[in-house]
Amino acid sequence: MSFSENLARLRLIARQSGPLGALRFGLRHLRERVWHVDVAARYGFVMASPFGEAPVADDDAFRRTVNWIVPVFFPGSGGHYTAFRLVRHMERHGFTCRIAINADMGFTDRAAAAAAIARHFLPLDAEVYLRPEDLPPAQTTVATGWHTAYTLRRFRGTRHKVYMVQDYEPYFYPPGSEYALAEATYGFGFTGITAGGWLAEKLNREHGMRTHAFGFSADPTLYRPDGPAPGRRNGVRRVLFYARPITPRRGFELGLLALAALCARRPDVEVVFAGWDLKRYRIPFRHVDAGVVTMDRLPALYRSCDAALVLSFTNLSLLPLELMACGVPVVSNRGPQVEWLLDPANAALAPPTVEGLADAVQRVLDDPEHRDALVLGGLARAARAEASAEAELVAEVLREFAGTE
Repeated sequence: MSFSENLARLRLIARQSGPLGALRFGLRHLRERVWHVDVAARYGFVMASPFGEAPVADDDAFRRTVNWIVPVFFPGSGGHYTAFRLVRHMERHGFTCRIAINADMGFTDRAAAAAAIARHFLPLDAEVYLRPEDLPPAQTTVATGWHTAYTLRRFRGTRHKVYMVQDYEPYFYPPGSEYALAEATYGFGFTGITAGGWLAEKLNREHGMRTHAFGFSADPTLYRPDGPAPGRRNGVRRVLFYARPITPRRGFELGLLALAALCARRPDVEVVFAGWDLKRYRIPFRHVDAGVVTMDRLPALYRSCDAALVLSFTNLSLLPLELMACGVPVVSNRGPQVEWLLDPANAALAPPTVEGLADAVQRVLDDPEHRDALVLGGLARAARAEASAEAELVAEVLREFAGTE
């Protein structure tokens, strides 16, 4: 976890547990990271002992129990939103779900943790546990990230183990220890449910995993086209950029250079940065730093823009589909990790170079027919992506494990 992510976690802990809880977490983190380096302690989860009692119950109610193990979370985490949205859909499909947080977040009790999930993501019926070790047995248990996969491997209190994979997480690291540790989880023998077909095919081909792909979907009650296309406002065209410098896979530096080239050509362009606080960065062109935007404010922000640049060097985020659902033309980089969802009919795909990306955004701004075609293609693609239909694919896997139709 990066410094910025730990800072975000510290702020969340301060809101949930007060200054003393945040101070305890901060001092523990400082001791581990600065005063001394204890590799065995930091990566102890890899070698920890098994826990949990083997399931005994076998009635229909028990067969519909599902435990979900999630990493620590903070507001704005798209991966957590996707996982919690699946939990909610599984509850609607008749499954009893429970959630365990994989590491200490400083919550004083389970109710406070559940309230934080409801406030920052979605209200759920699921019971929330502060430690995986407190989970009761379940028919099926789901890991939702590579750290949690090690926890799931140790958990004896379940009959079936499922791995929800939203990205190829070894790519989050340079080749080395963490790359190898993350990659090893795909050989644990779990059944995979993956965000999109690129991951399903990659994990099956390279690691022999049994995989089931589910697609992305945008909430139509939030993300929809309202009103005409933005056009010029006081002679200004707005381009949204998904700016996440803490996640290298989102290509922040490349996108910034491409937008600088674009703005040098087109002084009428204003760039809107969303995704992270960029106060530490010197931006040499007209811009707005929206920071981390709450979900209820995102659609209006999207609709105020004439185009959006979203880069992905591993699997896509939800953002392109949400933008398309709002009628915003999307520009992205080419690559199989992108093209399982985006294609020339619904997005402008360009080579991942400064010139290629700048040219692609400029064409969207300058060519009304091209822009309109992308808007229509994006709206059509978003309309085909129904959350209930995608959730049904996951429910089928869980029903198979439950032994029910």
